[in-house]
Amino acid sequence: MAPLPDGFSYAEWNATYNGLSFGIAAMGSATIFFWLQLPNVTKTYRTALTITGIVTLIATYHYIRIFNSWSEAFTVASKDGGDYEVKLTGAPFNDGYRYVDWLLTVPLLLIELLLVMKLPQAETVSLSWKLGLASALMVALGYPGEIQEDLSVRWFWWCLSMIPFCYVVFTLAVGLAEATSKQPSPAAASLASAARYLTVFSWLTYPFVYMVKSVGLAGPAATMYEQVGYSIADVMAKAVFGVLIWALAAEKSAVEESGKLLPN
Repeated sequence: MAPLPDGFSYAEWNATYNGLSFGIAAMGSATIFFWLQLPNVTKTYRTALTITGIVTLIATYHYIRIFNSWSEAFTVASKDGGDYEVKLTGAPFNDGYRYVDWLLTVPLLLIELLLVMKLPQAETVSLSWKLGLASALMVALGYPGEIQEDLSVRWFWWCLSMIPFCYVVFTLAVGLAEATSKQPSPAAASLASAARYLTVFSWLTYPFVYMVKSVGLAGPAATMYEQVGYSIADVMAKAVFGVLIWALAAEKSAVEESGKLLPN
């Protein structure tokens, strides 16, 4: 929990406010959609879709907590009908909710992808443990640097967290390529590939957002870019990724159901 800088303009405060509001709306509506779709996929893929909804539900809760913490940290008022003035209230802004969220949701994101790809059970269990632990370690190593103002310390923890990060990204981009090619239809293979690469692309935004405060930006502008950047990345990595998981589950369900209807 690092102290907020003073001197926010209304535009900077409002951009962050709207970014957090967007996160709540996107995660909340995605949760409802995923769980409403459960009856429309076969039993095989319901666990993956349930986990997808759990991920966005957890994210919705933490975005509400971050939003409330942001709102409580400021007073915004217009003096004599003029421009809005933003002042710190002295209440702390707890951005640690993000890391609690990531510690819970990032391993689940990887597990839901493995489940919907329907790999052999032994491979699913093995990869779930490896990727889940690596992703949790990545988040845990990133947090000490996030709360530091010393740039050398931030870079140190950034480098450490990038070690498990690179392992996970490599596994997604290369290690699951063969499993993707074995999906039951070209559409399913395309969706599985899109889900993998969306995860890689969205994850690559996090290290760059993390570095915002390490490359010369500081003060309110850096805080705004960090909060908005993380919000956009989260929506891509959870809500949009979840839509691909649902589409893949629906496509594979349709293929399996059509196979059962074919004459012997």
